[in-house]
Amino acid sequence: MDSAKYIFVTGGVTSSLGKGIIASSLAKLLQARGFSVTIQKFDPYINIDPGTLNPYEHGECYVTDDGAETDLDLGHYERYLNITTSQANNVTTGRIYNNVISKEREGAYLGKTVQVIPHITDEIKRNFRLLGETGNYDIVITEIGGCVGDIESLPFIEAVRQMKWDSGPDSTIVIHLTLIPYLKSAGELKTKPTQHSVKALLEAGIQPDILVCRTEHPLPQDIRKKLALFCNVHLNSVIESVDAETIYDVPLMMKKEKLDEQVLYKLRMPQGGEPNMDGWKEFLGRLKNPLEEVTIGLIGKYVELRDAYKSIAEAFVHAGAQNECKVNVRWIQSETLFRDNYEDILGELDGLLVAPGFGERGIEGKINAIRFARENDIPFFGICLGMQCAVVEFARNVIGLSDAASTEMNRNTTNPVIDMMEDQKTITTKGGTMRLGSYPCELRKGSLANQIYGKTRIQERHRHRYEFNNNFLEAFEKAGMQATGINPDTGLVEIVEVKGHPWFVGVQFHPELKSTVMNPHPLFVQFVKAAMEHVATKRMVVK
Repeated sequence: MDSAKYIFVTGGVTSSLGKGIIASSLAKLLQARGFSVTIQKFDPYINIDPGTLNPYEHGECYVTDDGAETDLDLGHYERYLNITTSQANNVTTGRIYNNVISKEREGAYLGKTVQVIPHITDEIKRNFRLLGETGNYDIVITEIGGCVGDIESLPFIEAVRQMKWDSGPDSTIVIHLTLIPYLKSAGELKTKPTQHSVKALLEAGIQPDILVCRTEHPLPQDIRKKLALFCNVHLNSVIESVDAETIYDVPLMMKKEKLDEQVLYKLRMPQGGEPNMDGWKEFLGRLKNPLEEVTIGLIGKYVELRDAYKSIAEAFVHAGAQNECKVNVRWIQSETLFRDNYEDILGELDGLLVAPGFGERGIEGKINAIRFARENDIPFFGICLGMQCAVVEFARNVIGLSDAASTEMNRNTTNPVIDMMEDQKTITTKGGTMRLGSYPCELRKGSLANQIYGKTRIQERHRHRYEFNNNFLEAFEKAGMQATGINPDTGLVEIVEVKGHPWFVGVQFHPELKSTVMNPHPLFVQFVKAAMEHVATKRMVVK
């Protein structure tokens, strides 16, 4: 039985207005009122999922517990709501068409001509409702990717129109996020782009119920009245979304604008009491009033597009607030780190994080950075490829295996300390075939990892094809790099630490994917704490 209410968030004028942040903020407010809420993202591109997209194209690929490679907006959903998402929370045009074509090949349409309407739109609506039909949610928020008017978005917009027609105004509403640009030369906020955007929605048969207006300047009452009049929405349903200091301000800004109240009124749902945002306010208080400051270098190969490491950046925000410490992230392109300059570039840092990635470009720079951190007792944190680079660096410079490498970078190495996982060697297709999703890991008692987590068994998310080669494990242990986290089922090394180093941790999994506002990830919290202690040590040396 589908008793859920549905909210659709569309965008107009331009992309990157922040539909995911608005959807997450609204969901947080509704959750804080006691409603059970989830969010899903429908993307109009034809890729089955973003797993094969270059990070420069689409930012990071976010991985869920069930192994789905998804849009990075799902990270916002989880960070705000402190819930887990799944494959059902991200659907693309490619998946919709793939499902329909597969059904057609199976004979499911009984000789009918398969068309966009009704077959594609019916499949979209079926996916719209999947989470609502579980009975677990009072409200399902659906973000439609792209802009209204885009050719590829048309089937999704038509499906939304049909949903409103099928279920009625009390069950389905549309929030349209749009831009009110400010023309500096004229000194004016301009409403015309929003009017045209709403007109495009109306031409598709959809009257938006609420307008959320992104703007650099507050909206005067006369502008709100003009938008209400020309866009056929109630004055109270014109919501201002002025540029914020941090994305974590947006829920409280939307509360002030009464977005949640408008939504509940239009869905004929009880308002209940005021949303309980005390924990959120405490987080913001710590975030905006730090007592200390550290600078951490993020060594990566996609740093020109910071969304490529979105979850890592946000995990630093969470961990910094937890430690009442401002974390300045210095974005360092690993290709710029050479043997004759890396000490100058890295010398002033309080910690180094070597980020995930694929391919050989920039690898030697990452290895140089890790050597610097290891030899100078600077806190080091390696994630996925970052851990693998730490293993290679240790093998070369401590154990003495000069040609040690990952077979991803050098197939002919005689010391493949990182090698392709056995079950990956026969796989030829790229999409959705890596080791994906949540797996258990057992921690060595007394290890740094054990102390950080406070337990001996954990679950973390993965996305990789290569692993530590256990044929070299004994040599590493003898030399001082310990495998302190092991998958209990396969023996896969999940965590390595360097004995005697103040804080040197490499992990095969992606802890950043599980860090939320209310539950910062312990590895990031303790890494930031280690960086703070490094700063204190430097101060003592100076004195």
